[in-house]
Amino acid sequence: MRLSKAEPIAKPRQAGGGGSRTGRRTQPLLQLGQWILLLLYSAAVIYWMFLGFGRTVRTEGPLQYNLEPLRTVKLYFNLDNGVTLTGRLVNLLGNVAVFVPFGLLLPQLFRSLRSIIRLSLWTATGILLLETAQMLLRVGSFDVDDLLLNLIGVWTGYFLLRLGRRNKL
Repeated sequence: MRLSKAEPIAKPRQAGGGGSRTGRRTQPLLQLGQWILLLLYSAAVIYWMFLGFGRTVRTEGPLQYNLEPLRTVKLYFNLDNGVTLTGRLVNLLGNVAVFVPFGLLLPQLFRSLRSIIRLSLWTATGILLLETAQMLLRVGSFDVDDLLLNLIGVWTGYFLLRLGRRNKL
């Protein structure tokens, strides 16, 4: 069959490099970088939760836990309890901020975690395990308020990711 002058032999490439080789290579490199960042950051969080901030193992006394929602949060808003402003900020904002990267990275690496409900269930399970381990290893306490604050951090990261994607379009 003979091609007429009006029929192109090959489809032209679309503007913006949609079919370029460098575009194909960038995605796996970006994903690899995200994986490395997630693993390094997870290791840092585990260090902070179990060894950092001058943590020591308590060998005596009962296990420490708080199962009453917002009990610890209310304590930090009580100005007469002797906790410094730095202590309040580290405990309240720190527990939120430290989990923001998980809300940014996990939905990008796991398609199934792009749903806020699935992301919440998986991260809540992970946080519950970490909080329980802190209590059982006696390097901290199990605090339901930490779970709530950590989840707020995950949700903040998730909504920042969604906002960034929306503005990118």
